[in-house]
Amino acid sequence: MNDESANARSQTGWRLRLGLTVLIIGLASPLLIPVIAASGLPVGWKTAISGALAIGIPEVFSIIAIAIMGKDGFDAIKSRFYRVLKKHAPADRVGKTRHRVGLVMFVLPLLIGWLGPYLFHFVSAYEAHRLSISIIGDVLLVASFFVLGGDFWDKFRALFVQDAIVQMRHS
Repeated sequence: MNDESANARSQTGWRLRLGLTVLIIGLASPLLIPVIAASGLPVGWKTAISGALAIGIPEVFSIIAIAIMGKDGFDAIKSRFYRVLKKHAPADRVGKTRHRVGLVMFVLPLLIGWLGPYLFHFVSAYEAHRLSISIIGDVLLVASFFVLGGDFWDKFRALFVQDAIVQMRHS
């Protein structure tokens, strides 16, 4: 019986490694799009291959990887992934200073995005660096959710729940 369980584990081990390899290759396939775009292929081929690399291949490879790994292998990968996410999740409650910094990080990109088209024609450097400013604003907005913590996620989510009721705590 010991030989059977060892054989089953070794069979599961290679299936897990092969499935994980196929999954990583599939998820990394969009990274080949610039190579295809720079190639000498006709435009129609470039478009079709780039589209497949972006939309079709990652999904197909994911299904193939899950089929190779089996339910047990997929569940093992999924549990490890969620364990890492949970480990790096934002804190539920944050202090006043962190909350204030997070609010500035949250509101500033929204204000710049809203007021930018109206006011930034007065700032000459804005036009030259519009893409950089937009990317920085997007990163700042996403990072603000992590700085503000889990309680803010719940508050933000409540904006989109019609029956949500706010209960204020006074500190």
